[in-house]
Amino acid sequence: PDLTGYEKYGLGNVKYNISRIHVTAVEFPSASISLLPGSGIKLVIGNASLTINMNWNIRTWMFKDSGRGAVHISKVFVTAIFSTPLGNAGPTSISLTSCRTPSGDIDIKLNGKT
Repeated sequence: PDLTGYEKYGLGNVKYNISRIHVTAVEFPSASISLLPGSGIKLVIGNASLTINMNWNIRTWMFKDSGRGAVHISKVFVTAIFSTPLGNAGPTSISLTSCRTPSGDIDIKLNGKT
């Protein structure tokens, strides 16, 4: 979905719209899943990256601008632990017990016109 909103800066508001958001690349060069004692699952993803392309426009009381943009997020590491309760007679359920996701680099490129 599109992202639309406004932020207050100094003497006025900046209205923005980010549209046509497309994920163009996802890489998981290092990923593993392991079973943990006590009925758990550990997921580890290392050095992942994501590239997103989009259209953007901003408007203030003084000017407006629009164009295309790309965001590249790299050096993302995810560690998630899922637990599965034992002894349930009903359907199997999985709950997220822990999740840690530090990210490294974010590169934003905006091309536009005034």
